[in-house]
Amino acid sequence: MPKLLHQLIVNSARKYPQNIALRFKDNTLDYESLTKEISTIGHGFLNSGISVGDRIAIYLPKRFETVISFFAASYAGVVFVPINPLLKPAQVAYILKDCNVRILISSDDRLKKIKDTLENCNDLNLVIDVNNKVIKDESSHYMTEHWQDLKISKSIPAHSRKDTDIAAILYTSGSTGKPKGVVLSHKNLILGAQSVAQYLKNTADDNLLAVLPFSFDYGLSQLTTAFYVSACVTLMDYLLPRDVINAINKYNITGLAGVPSMWNQLANLKWEKDISLRYISNSGGALPTSTLNKLQTALPNIDIYLMYGLTEAFRSTYLDPKDINKKPGSIGKAIPNAEVIVVRKDGSICDANEAGELVHCGPLVSLGYWNAPVKTAEIFKPAPFQQENTTQAEIAVWSGDKVKRDEEGYLFFISRDDDMIKTSGYRVSPTEIEEVIYASGLVSEAVAIGIPHPIIGQAITIIATQTNEKNKEDLLAECKKQLPNFMHPAHIEFITSMPKNPNGKIDRVQLTLQFNDLFTNG
Repeated sequence: MPKLLHQLIVNSARKYPQNIALRFKDNTLDYESLTKEISTIGHGFLNSGISVGDRIAIYLPKRFETVISFFAASYAGVVFVPINPLLKPAQVAYILKDCNVRILISSDDRLKKIKDTLENCNDLNLVIDVNNKVIKDESSHYMTEHWQDLKISKSIPAHSRKDTDIAAILYTSGSTGKPKGVVLSHKNLILGAQSVAQYLKNTADDNLLAVLPFSFDYGLSQLTTAFYVSACVTLMDYLLPRDVINAINKYNITGLAGVPSMWNQLANLKWEKDISLRYISNSGGALPTSTLNKLQTALPNIDIYLMYGLTEAFRSTYLDPKDINKKPGSIGKAIPNAEVIVVRKDGSICDANEAGELVHCGPLVSLGYWNAPVKTAEIFKPAPFQQENTTQAEIAVWSGDKVKRDEEGYLFFISRDDDMIKTSGYRVSPTEIEEVIYASGLVSEAVAIGIPHPIIGQAITIIATQTNEKNKEDLLAECKKQLPNFMHPAHIEFITSMPKNPNGKIDRVQLTLQFNDLFTNG
């Protein structure tokens, strides 16, 4: 078992040096070549004078240099911070300052857009342009170099690291406030790769299509899982749904990971009958039953893995494809190397079918939030069965998610505490309403949110995008047909397109703020 992240690639190069590790458009890198690139760029980092544990940020779309930078940071003994390429200058600057980034790797076009904000990032020592075009400016407090400059560095010893040291910091959007940096160790990432590869049955023959951003743990997992088994990763920046299907056919993709908003679109497209896919997977939110049914019909011979996870613990559960129809709506059982417990508020274990908080224990639990001890203490707490002995207690992630476990041990997601809609004395799960909305076939995407109401506390509001000319009355009639009175929406709003957060999920927070005054003004 590798101890450090870059050793995933080094080990694969020893076993399968000529296996393709990365594909980007019509270009490829085999494992032997990728290993050499990581070593060369890693020494370039070391020659810059970076110290052990310092942070290197990568603000790039998917390309070879992006991936090389991640693993070269591990080789050098420093920490990589992927920044979603969709983020704007102010958001990029926040991350750079929050974790005191020393080196920023980007491209000339992006650097031009964020140049002004970089002047306020006082810890930044070096900016590297992968396109080798940016004009070096000696007036800035940081140096500017070209990617090619890193390749002429001399070899010097890498910083010594162990598997419990920090490998990466992933910034995740929260329900409120600024994003939080989740601190991941080498051990977290390697065991996570092993766990996922085990239940997805990945082998060196697989070719995974990387569509999700690498700043998202689920997206980064496409790299680590593939490299763990010496498989190939095909890089793709998601554009249109049809582009994904075209890429699958062109590159003989065997595995595809997505989030609900992506599957909602892909499910409505025509798929080839003779397709190379072996499996697809979903995480980042519940997959609507109607969407799942469409995918099962379109892809009858493909395994569908429904997964639940949170960045703080990488991945928690998965539902085996053979159990999808046996346990509809379930998020499955704990993945390998994880223990998942359902507890009451006092930390005692819930009975079967009793709702409680999901608590994740085991070696996949991350090291906490970067530079945020208060927030860390709120989520990372002693495991329930060790509450009374906190001196050497195992730290667990208390997710805040409401779930229940049936008599056979299968888990069912109910809702997050902060997503629950409180209306007329009832606590309503938005997921249950959304299932009905999607099943109606009258919308493309939809969310149910609670909007402040002077009489009933929160009014159930549906925000949706249309797929046809059906009106609000038709959708409301369907809700009245399928849901009890207290779950009927008070308002339905059709919009042109859904706002998405950097990880591609529908941004509930933005929508709630946008319509917050709906029932209080006028």
